[in-house]
Amino acid sequence: MLLLADRNFAVCDLVEQIHATGADLLIRCKTNRKFPTIGRYRDGSRLALLGGVVVRVIDAEITVHTDGKPHHTGQYRLITTLTDCQFSALDLITLYHQRWEIETAFLEMKSTTLDGRVLRARTPTGIEQEVYALLTTYQALRLAMAGATDHAPDIAPDRASFTIALTTARDQVIQAAGVIAATAIDLIGVIGRAVLADPLPERRIRISPRVVKRAISKHRAKGVIDRTDHKATITIALGLTSSPAP
Repeated sequence: MLLLADRNFAVCDLVEQIHATGADLLIRCKTNRKFPTIGRYRDGSRLALLGGVVVRVIDAEITVHTDGKPHHTGQYRLITTLTDCQFSALDLITLYHQRWEIETAFLEMKSTTLDGRVLRARTPTGIEQEVYALLTTYQALRLAMAGATDHAPDIAPDRASFTIALTTARDQVIQAAGVIAATAIDLIGVIGRAVLADPLPERRIRISPRVVKRAISKHRAKGVIDRTDHKATITIALGLTSSPAP
């Protein structure tokens, strides 16, 4: 397992706890964060110590281009327990961009699965039960989708439609498929076939400026807000930070 996290989670105690579980991590930290360097890689990254964990520190300057022009440039410093040379710094920086996929997961659970409904329980115990049921259902659907794309190398995992998977699973339950004795239950297979039959288009890189929602506030945002999703390209320059490496 590889855990991707924002820089607020680059805390020594938390990193040690994650590492102790056997999982790897790839976390952004502040660009001026200092680490005792114990080794260097040819790609510009370096080995360092974070508490009792050996991590790899990767520095990069990332520029987002829209309409062929630089839109935003930022300095990034990542730490990871993937210290093997087979994982290049460029690949890890590129992978970190997918951390924003968690926002899609939240959307799928809150909007697609619940479809505007709220939790029905009125006690803490009941709410906890509903949340676990929601997470379990989501994980089961994601496993079915991942299993399907694993058998179709030409279809990237992010092209699997969660809506199709959810609708197919819901139809199986409503239609009571497999309730007759001796009938094989092939829920994952049914979901997988439906997902592969109608994959999403290839994912394009887009940026959408963050906007603070103030629908019920009298202190509304001033000025014109750009709410357009822009098609974008990203360039990465390794080994560049806002402060020199110690």
